[in-house]
Amino acid sequence: MKSYNIALIKGDGIGPEVIDEAKKVLDAVSQVYNFKIKYEEYLMGGCAYDAYKNPLPEITIQGCLKADAILFGAIGGSKWDNLPRELRPESGLLRLRKELEVFANIRPAIVFEELLEASTLKPEVIADTDLVIIRELISGIYFGKPRGKDQNHGYNTMAYTKKEIERIAKIGFQFAANRRKKLCSVDKANVLEVSQLWREVVTDVSKEYPEIELTHQYIDNASMQLIKDPRQFDVILTGNLFGDILSDEAGMLTGSIGLLPSASIGEKVALYEPIHGSAPDIAGMGIANPIAAILSASMLLKYTLKETQAAEAINQAVSKVLKKGCRTQDIAHFGAEKICSTSQMGDLITECLERG
Repeated sequence: MKSYNIALIKGDGIGPEVIDEAKKVLDAVSQVYNFKIKYEEYLMGGCAYDAYKNPLPEITIQGCLKADAILFGAIGGSKWDNLPRELRPESGLLRLRKELEVFANIRPAIVFEELLEASTLKPEVIADTDLVIIRELISGIYFGKPRGKDQNHGYNTMAYTKKEIERIAKIGFQFAANRRKKLCSVDKANVLEVSQLWREVVTDVSKEYPEIELTHQYIDNASMQLIKDPRQFDVILTGNLFGDILSDEAGMLTGSIGLLPSASIGEKVALYEPIHGSAPDIAGMGIANPIAAILSASMLLKYTLKETQAAEAINQAVSKVLKKGCRTQDIAHFGAEKICSTSQMGDLITECLERG
């Protein structure tokens, strides 16, 4: 029997609640498909600061590097908002991404037929939307130097090297090759020199993938087109800042950010996480939607462990549960037959897997 080692980082807020449900689903699907998962839990974020005075302790870094993959919940909350920037929970996550060298963030946005009414957009606009955003994750303005702030002046640096753009572009083209063979690169080349380099390098890399249709859009146009006609997109390739914004916007196509998973991949260990935040206002209430975390676990099975049948079984179980009208509170008004708590949603998906 195959055995895998997964590092669990539950984090803050609703992170522990949704990761508990993802673990429940992973345990069930591993029984069905005859493999074993061993877990080691580590701290990161506000809870790590409380325990270690460090949002990313060394023990967490080393534990993650030894694992086959990492499943992460969410971090942050108002409790830690007044800490110095380097000690805030978000700094721990940024550092972990750097330590793991996970330079490519994969964020699919698929509109479930059962939830067409959940979006604020017209169903005929979003029906059959199936796109993926490939976001560069460990460079760009979030990591560029110099950066700083005083009472009258704040500044950040957006920077990319040719090598950094080449490696993320290749990931984008590889994904497009296994999908509908369309890639849209998003930048701001009419204003920013860093985006001019981005466009030049992506265009050069495209010559290695002649079967892929490459288009370019400015970020302002892309943000409008994503709402106007999301079905025009297959793979969207973009930088760190633009990808952060566009992927959250894509969450509104699906009706709830609580439905969107993500994978962060690179040279070492891959990190899987729901794209939503820690939502401290609902933490502990048992109403958070665990589907994004569960689908992140599905991505972990597919992309890292290569347990593709198990991954597809999770996706099908989620769809079946939604078809039955089971909803968490964030999507409760759309075809709801049963309003579920966080754990009840996890139980229903688990039972669906066990029944086959």
